[in-house]
Amino acid sequence: MSERVVLAYSGGLDTSVAIPYLAEQTGGEVIAVALDLGQGGEDLDAVQKRATACGAVESIVVDAKEEFAADFCVPALRANALYMDRYPLVSALSRPLIAKHLATAAREFGGTAVAHGCTGKGNDQVRFEAGLSALNPELKVIAPARDYAWTRDKAIAFAEDKGLPIDVTKKSPYSIDQNLWGRAVETGFLEDVWNGPIEDLYDYTADPAAPREPDEVVITFDAGVPVALDGRALTPFQLVAELNQRAGAQGVGRIDMVEDRLVGIKSREVYEAPAAIALITAHMELENITVERDLARFKRSVDQRWGELVYDGLWFSPLKDSLDAFIDDAQRHVSGDIRLVLHGGRAVVTGRRSGASLYRYDLATYDTGDTFDQSLAKGFVELWSLPSKIAAARDRDQA
Repeated sequence: MSERVVLAYSGGLDTSVAIPYLAEQTGGEVIAVALDLGQGGEDLDAVQKRATACGAVESIVVDAKEEFAADFCVPALRANALYMDRYPLVSALSRPLIAKHLATAAREFGGTAVAHGCTGKGNDQVRFEAGLSALNPELKVIAPARDYAWTRDKAIAFAEDKGLPIDVTKKSPYSIDQNLWGRAVETGFLEDVWNGPIEDLYDYTADPAAPREPDEVVITFDAGVPVALDGRALTPFQLVAELNQRAGAQGVGRIDMVEDRLVGIKSREVYEAPAAIALITAHMELENITVERDLARFKRSVDQRWGELVYDGLWFSPLKDSLDAFIDDAQRHVSGDIRLVLHGGRAVVTGRRSGASLYRYDLATYDTGDTFDQSLAKGFVELWSLPSKIAAARDRDQA
């Protein structure tokens, strides 16, 4: 039986060239799979037709916007997922979903291998292949850029030689990946970490320094899931998409960082994630009033590990499944409203309310109505300090 290769297809030069190239290398057929993850840009009907014109025997476009928002972005939000305390896992969240649909297409069309366009220097090769090994370990994986030393120059020459219907003249100085949860930009002059980002590289966010009126928004959560903006019920996709527009118009969500890649190198990245940053800011504040202290402290360590697992491509791992169960339980009372002011590149919490709030005015106030019995504090402080007091006395005696 001839090889049938299922290709993660973006519509760009590299994956378009990969269709005839893989057919030549394997002597088989190529099935192109593209996902709509809310990335915008080119019409996906055109992407589908281009794959067929480049030689794919099947060209599939999956509308995965709602699935991505509900099953990947929302869990990341409930985990307050910020890799290295800053990066909201823009690309890392999309890779397991793409891997899932590649495995599905392989089953449906008799695929014997899958292919992706990742290089050997990045994280995405691991994310795709770790996901596929969990979903269908029988599939072979081909990565032309990594396995065949495929370069952009070679891709352009191959496209011209084959007369492929793609534009090989436009060359962005950056490598860009984007979806509903955000946008990632790297390479080009950004590889010199002293160079500051220029305004031209941003697309999801307006200049935060430009004068404009602030935007106030109220986000409603139910068990940690955002369900409404300003009292209007929305699906997760609709809510994130609208908040991207509103927070992005205020310059919220710009991140310039050097991060630790899984493959062992440091990489400079510029991210735009207006909705993600606004939502995580709001969600963390709602947890502050609804989650008990010790649970909240422990969850912060869980959140960090959850983000590391997803960044490292282990979405389908047993540990992540167990952490998901913990987070799901910890979110039972995270319901209520958070008011944010979006302005000047920041999402600032100005109000919070919840029927499950642990904040009690009568205990917190210093004014009339205070019910906190301060007479209990003296004995509490003495007992709390006792271990340290005893240890200090021992150390003095032994000095």
